[in-house]
Amino acid sequence: MSFATTDLCDSHEVQLVQGTLRVLEPVFHLFSRPECFSGEAVTLKVFEDNALVRTTLEEQGQGRVLVVDGGGSLRCALVGGNLAQLAEQNGWAGVVVNGCVRDTLELNDADVGVAALTTCPRRAQKLGTGERNVPVQLPGALVRPGEWIYADLDGILVASTALS
Repeated sequence: MSFATTDLCDSHEVQLVQGTLRVLEPVFHLFSRPECFSGEAVTLKVFEDNALVRTTLEEQGQGRVLVVDGGGSLRCALVGGNLAQLAEQNGWAGVVVNGCVRDTLELNDADVGVAALTTCPRRAQKLGTGERNVPVQLPGALVRPGEWIYADLDGILVASTALS
């Protein structure tokens, strides 16, 4: 699927005004070969612990996007090359991280979209703490499980329903 978030915003202005289409703040960067990705959101709320991220990416993704609210922490990475490979193998369309990623060259090799705030070489803890399928507040918008994510080089959109 090819799209441009700019075109989606232009053709869905009514949804933007109504708030059923929201734009995340421009603080996210793509760290992946795919220059655009979209899918239904699965949400996680974690803090400096990526065990739940791994557990979720071990499931069949079915073209969905994992949205990880890492609290914006810049002290460690929640996703790296191994998890990107796992996401690709299991059919995830992408991962959006409100936090850091690492292994950027490996992320770029995987055929799965990855967006995050920035990079950090330190890995996260693996304690298994966090919540799944809860609304998560990312910079600029609340993301609820089952909403739709559209990401490209120009930004990330959150839609209440799939956009045509």
